[in-house]
Amino acid sequence: MSIPKTVVIGCAGVGSRLGLGQTKALIDIHGKPIIQRQLEMLQHVEDVRIVVGFQASEVIKTVLAVRKNVTFVFNHDYFHSKTSASVYLASQNANEHIFTLDGDVIIHPEDMEECLQAVEPFVGVTSVSSEEAVLVETDFDKAIGFSREAGDYEWIGPALLPRDSIHFSPNLHLYEVIEPSLPLKCKVVRSMDIDTMQDYNLALQRFKEWGL
Repeated sequence: MSIPKTVVIGCAGVGSRLGLGQTKALIDIHGKPIIQRQLEMLQHVEDVRIVVGFQASEVIKTVLAVRKNVTFVFNHDYFHSKTSASVYLASQNANEHIFTLDGDVIIHPEDMEECLQAVEPFVGVTSVSSEEAVLVETDFDKAIGFSREAGDYEWIGPALLPRDSIHFSPNLHLYEVIEPSLPLKCKVVRSMDIDTMQDYNLALQRFKEWGL
C-alpha cells in the first residue's frame, strides 16, 4: 500500500542553457508540453503542488487547461535561488513525505507509477545520458553520494523524501540538501532531464522508443 504523498513539481527556473526562451516545463514533446505529460500521470494524486517563477502566467494557464485542483506556489526569487528553495517553499504544510519532480524531466509512465507507489524514501536514478549530469555513487541498491565527476548512475530529480529533511537552503541544489540523508534507496527509472538542445533531441528520440 502506498503512503500519502505531496507531489512537488519545480517549474520556476529560466532554463537558459536550453536556449528556447521559455521555462522548460512548457517544452513540447511530440505535441504536449512536459508539464501536461507529467500531470496526466498524476491524475490520482490528490495533493499536487507546482512551483512557478519565470513565465508563471504561461505555466499556470497550461496547467489549468489540464487540471484545476492543483496548488501553485510562487518562488519570487527564482532567478537567484536553486531547486532546493522551490521544494522547501512547496513542502510547507504538506504530507509527511514529498515526491519531488523537476519540470524538465520525462519519466516512463510505468516507472512513474512505481515511484508513486513507493513506501520508503528513495532517489530516482537512470543510466547516464544527459550533458552536465549529476552522478550518483551507489553501494548495491543504496545511493551513497552525488558527484559531478564520477558515479554509477545519473540523478535526474525524482525523489521521495521525508518532509522534515527538506531545509531552506536557497543557494543549494536539491541533491546537496539530500546528501546528508544518504544512504537512501536507489530506484532505477527510465527517465531523463532536458538541460541542453542535445538532451531535448535525445528526449524526442526516447519517447519514440518508448512508444509514447
